[in-house]
Amino acid sequence: MMPADLSLSIRQALAEDIGSGDWTAALIPAHQALHAHLISREDGILCGQAYADAAFAALSPAIRLHWQVAEGARVVPEQVLCILEGPARAMLSAERTALNFLQTLSGTATAVRTFVDALAGQHTRLLDTRKTLPGLRQAQKYAVRIGGGHNHRMGLYDGILIKENHIAACGGITAALRTARQIAPALTRVEIEVETLEQLAEALSAGTDMILLDNFSPEALRRAVLQVAGRIPLEASGNIGLHNIAEVAATGVDFISVGSLTRNLRSLDLSLRPL
Repeated sequence: MMPADLSLSIRQALAEDIGSGDWTAALIPAHQALHAHLISREDGILCGQAYADAAFAALSPAIRLHWQVAEGARVVPEQVLCILEGPARAMLSAERTALNFLQTLSGTATAVRTFVDALAGQHTRLLDTRKTLPGLRQAQKYAVRIGGGHNHRMGLYDGILIKENHIAACGGITAALRTARQIAPALTRVEIEVETLEQLAEALSAGTDMILLDNFSPEALRRAVLQVAGRIPLEASGNIGLHNIAEVAATGVDFISVGSLTRNLRSLDLSLRPL
């Protein structure tokens, strides 16, 4: 499913870049056409075709994009990803906005696929977090899905995740969970973060839909999995990267959440070249 705010994101990005007008594009005769191709400069996962389509279409419906690879496909250096044709002024004015989205989302999807590949053979699923670029929450979470990962909650409105500061403010794990059950809308998942096996036991007794095991060692994770015995899903989080994600998954947890997927962004290098 495409992000609901795609059109709004494109309008805002174009307005941010073009403002009162593109004076550089005005150097080009109004009737001039341009043929170009989009190429990749490195290995990665392509993501964001709909954003590029929308960026060019917003400035001229006469611009045609002929994609040579599918959304979510692996790409290699110097591979032609798309062939474009249409009015030169509009194409060049939309170029940066289209590439910004393509490079950002492709970078996110590429990072996610690397983590997903590291989990091959495990039942554990990879989750994102709310550590996203401001204004690009839905876009980056879309890229996570394209990369093979799964979305946690979209925001504060579609799930309850009780963390240490909430627990302290509520007076403890049991009190926090009791209040959550009282205020949670129907079908809203309630999850709570714990930092010790003792807190895990209290959370199980108090009743929760899911438990986040924060900064547990691999041995503590294995003990937690045995203690819960499949009654509810367990999520591991905290200082998990490519260097240790397979070891964490091997403990038997159901989910691993990694904030760096959308926070520590490295864009994929793409380039638009005239033919």
